[in-house]
Amino acid sequence: MKTQTNIATTLIALAFTFATARAAEPAKDGWLTLFDGKTLTGWHVSAQTGHSRTSKNTTGGKWEVVDGAITGTQDQPGNGGILITDEQFGDFEVVIEMRNDFGPDSGLFLRSTEDGKAYQAMIDYHAGGNVMGIYGEGLGGKPHLRNYNFTNVVTAIEPKLTGEPKTVLPVLPEAWANFWRADQWNELRARITGGDKPTITRWINGVKFMEWTETEARHPAKGGIALQVHGGGKAEEYLGKFVRYRAIRVKKLDAAHAK
Repeated sequence: MKTQTNIATTLIALAFTFATARAAEPAKDGWLTLFDGKTLTGWHVSAQTGHSRTSKNTTGGKWEVVDGAITGTQDQPGNGGILITDEQFGDFEVVIEMRNDFGPDSGLFLRSTEDGKAYQAMIDYHAGGNVMGIYGEGLGGKPHLRNYNFTNVVTAIEPKLTGEPKTVLPVLPEAWANFWRADQWNELRARITGGDKPTITRWINGVKFMEWTETEARHPAKGGIALQVHGGGKAEEYLGKFVRYRAIRVKKLDAAHAK
C-alpha cells in the first residue's frame, strides 16, 4: 500500500512539474507570458508618477491578484500609480484582456519609464473617455489621437476624430453594443516598432482602430510595459471600482517585423 501511494504521489508530482514547465515555455510563435495569473512576479509598483502626488509619491495605488486577474484601484482617494514590468522592451506587440468597471481611468503604457512617461494606449473607460486611442503620457500631451468617445453609458459611443492623421472609426456607433462586450472580457492589442520614431498600432477585439507614426524623437526607444490607475478624479469614480487585466503576453519584434 505504501509503495502504491508513493508511486501515485511521484506520478502526480511529475505531472505537475511537466505542466508547470510547459506553461513557462514560450509559444512556438514567439509569445511570452507576462502574468502568471497568480502573483505579480515580474512586475513592481512605481509611485514616481504624478498620479501618486496625493501620497507624496510614497505609494502607487493598490495592486493585487484577484480571481486570476491583476486588479488595481486608488489606495486612497485621489492616489494612483503604475504597475510596471521589471523587464524593458523595444519593438514589441502586447496583448491583454480587460474587464474594468466603468468609471476608473486607466491605461496601457508602452516603453514606460519609472516616472510614467510613455506612449499610452488609452483605457479611459468612463464617460467622455476612449479605449485604444494614442496619447503621449508625460510627453506634453503629444500625440493625442482618438476616433470615438464613450457617452455616459459603456454601450454607446460617438465619433470623435482627434489628432493627425485622422482615423475613421472602424465600427459603426450603432454596432458598438454588440462589438464591445460590456461587463465581460475584451481583448486589447498594441504594437510599437521603429526606434525613437515609432509606428504605433492598436486593435480592439481583433479590429484595427488606430495606426500612427511618430515624427519627433521625443521618447526613449525602450522601456517597460505598465498598467495605470489614474490619480485624482472624484471619489465615487473609484470607490469600490477596479481595473482588471489578465492573459497578458508580449512578442518581441525584430527589424524584419518593424517594416
